[in-house]
Amino acid sequence: MTHPADGTHLELDEAWSAETVAVQAGRPVRVGGAPMNAAITMTSTYVHDAAIEYGRDGNPGWVALETALGALDGGRAVTFASGLAAATAIASLVPAGGTVALSTSTYFGVRNIFDRMEKDGRLRIRLAPADDTAAVLAAADGADMVWMESIANPLMVVADIPAIAAGARERGAISVVDATFATPLRQRPLEMGADIVLHSATKFIGGHSDLLVGAAICADDAHAEYLRVYRHDHGAVPGNLEAFLALRGLRTLAVRLDRSEASAAELARRLATHPGVSRVYYPGLPGDPQHERALRVLPDGCGSMLSFEVAGTVAQTEAFLSRLRLLTHATSLGGVESLIERRARYAGDAALVGATLCRLSVGIEGVEDLWADLNGALRAALA
Repeated sequence: MTHPADGTHLELDEAWSAETVAVQAGRPVRVGGAPMNAAITMTSTYVHDAAIEYGRDGNPGWVALETALGALDGGRAVTFASGLAAATAIASLVPAGGTVALSTSTYFGVRNIFDRMEKDGRLRIRLAPADDTAAVLAAADGADMVWMESIANPLMVVADIPAIAAGARERGAISVVDATFATPLRQRPLEMGADIVLHSATKFIGGHSDLLVGAAICADDAHAEYLRVYRHDHGAVPGNLEAFLALRGLRTLAVRLDRSEASAAELARRLATHPGVSRVYYPGLPGDPQHERALRVLPDGCGSMLSFEVAGTVAQTEAFLSRLRLLTHATSLGGVESLIERRARYAGDAALVGATLCRLSVGIEGVEDLWADLNGALRAALA
């Protein structure tokens, strides 16, 4: 991981940990009277002559966030208006008539992007289970892009990124990893050989459910420049306030993730023996089918997302969700507050998951309070 100085941001020490980099990267150079934080530059145009002339060209706030994310993932970052805006830009790297190898457990928002492109005759999709490396590499034969999720939503499937990235490179395909669930503090796919990392910074990086921002971090400067031009030409630019909030959220990612991950692991252990739960999906559990692979590709932890199937009917599952008082029944994830929802309510997930599967994003509340809420609601709904 390299952190070169660009003259406007604090130079980082190569010996610093990722946790320290998350706190310090992207800050202004320390000179007398300098602010600690990058300013919010609220403007749509700039005075001639300068490298940045208009709001779609760039903003100092974006640059600060991109500097930090690039330092964490070890590449060049380009930020976008949302995670799906970033995903759409990355998908456009597939040439006309090309092929993308896609995981069967790909987030349905991303799957929609590729489905639409296939329907329009723009590309072809080949599907393979993310945890079947041989099947993924077979799908990658002759493909132009291989798309993975490091922890796939919502069944927490773990892909063997080093093996798949190496196989994609041998086949001349671009490898893309959506590392939203893992964050740069649990996994850095570029160091494992991937070409591009995708983050929905709306989630764990922002961490407070108050913004939409996406980011692509590229190992190859040519890919980054392509995405920067795409962002400009398609107007998929992040908001200036949103970029500021995402960078502020990044500063506390390490402590938030440590807390929520510890709670997620404890809740997963308890739910696994609960009479009202038929199955738990969490790679950190020793008995989980993904556990051994997770130890190799996620050695620093498995994050704070888990899913579980309620041992009852859909009506009982909905009753369980309605009885929760602390956890919020809502979509999204990665915030300081715990969120839960039944994923089969979405058509994109209904074909992939059981009807009673609930995805839980564990926040930073007290773990005993979270358990009391889950346990009480489950027992009442299934009584």
